[in-house]
Amino acid sequence: MIPKHLLADRHWRGTLHIFVNNAKLQSYAAPHVDFEDCTINISALKKMSRPWSQSEKFMLNLALHLFNESNKVNLSDMDYLDDYNKEIALKAIQLRFL
Repeated sequence: MIPKHLLADRHWRGTLHIFVNNAKLQSYAAPHVDFEDCTINISALKKMSRPWSQSEKFMLNLALHLFNESNKVNLSDMDYLDDYNKEIALKAIQLRFL
């Protein structure tokens, strides 16, 4: 269960939108996202994602960037996304910055 205060936090809401709506990330997020401590095990997620497709890696990198801008993302990699994931990505960006 995601705490309501995190859904209202601008650094969490875009990230959570991606994790909740992307099936791949949804299945990997649980052991690496700690709602109690408000942390994400970024290094573990990045390590696990090495064999993933370019689109899957982009979604993870975008989620991590929205959470903390020190996690860089190349927006041009959105070209790898299908329409569904592109919609998720754009909504997540909107949630973070508006």
